[in-house]
Amino acid sequence: MKRKALFIINPVSGGKKKDGVPELVGKYLDPAIFEYDIEYTTGIFHAHDLARAAVGEYEVVVAVGGDGTVNEIASAIAETDTILGIIPFGSGNGLSRFLNIPMDTEGALKTMNAGRTITIDAGKMNGQWFFNMAGMGFDAHISHVFAYGSEKRGFISYFKSSLKEIANYKAKDYQIEIDGITYAREAFMLSTANSSQYGNNAHVSPHASVQDGLLDVCIIKPFPLWRFPEMGLRMFTKTADSSRFVEIIKGKHIHITRAQSGPIHLDGEPQDAGTDIKIDIVPNALKVIVGGGYKN
Repeated sequence: MKRKALFIINPVSGGKKKDGVPELVGKYLDPAIFEYDIEYTTGIFHAHDLARAAVGEYEVVVAVGGDGTVNEIASAIAETDTILGIIPFGSGNGLSRFLNIPMDTEGALKTMNAGRTITIDAGKMNGQWFFNMAGMGFDAHISHVFAYGSEKRGFISYFKSSLKEIANYKAKDYQIEIDGITYAREAFMLSTANSSQYGNNAHVSPHASVQDGLLDVCIIKPFPLWRFPEMGLRMFTKTADSSRFVEIIKGKHIHITRAQSGPIHLDGEPQDAGTDIKIDIVPNALKVIVGGGYKN
């Protein structure tokens, strides 16, 4: 029996045109394995609604978009038997890259044909799902700037925006309780990593695993501005954890308190949150098709 797949295309994710996606699906998705339908999103949370309605009707729901689209769809099918497929079209594609899914549509569709499926952990921040990375501090600030400013999506724009904002951003004080142990830290960024990277192969927690039942709390401490290029280089060479400005603590249950409300992000999508933030790991939360080269 053929597998039923629903492709959910976010036409605006990553600022990339997707007009040719249906043709490529028809060309490269194996008709001996799949029958499929295609839906386009028309606004925020539409992907979530489409995916939720697909549970029980489709075996595979495919996110055609970036980490935000993946989050909307995965949130709808987590803790069900429905499998997530990903065709990366975002600006960072952090989870896709970590799972070794090809960045080109043809390669991603061939990965779907191969059908290698694993079950991964997920996180919840104040009850909301994330599957790749969540956090607060400078990265949440930049996500907020991207969402509400005029910046174009993409790595170059992200880098330029970071250079523009970093000089005026001040580190914050946090009380961080991890599995019952409390740490007082001043942090420039405070990221909770399920996978190792933010996106674009920038690895903040090089040894993170989506299958170990743990989250990596990554504390990026204040550092001299002149060391910003070094910090960036460390992320791209998977050596961030060797820096004296980076502390990584693994855990299952995290409780963070801060003096003021402010931005957070879940898989790169910004929102505001209060002073009290709870984060938990949800083991074996999501079934997902991965690339052939993925290694846990």
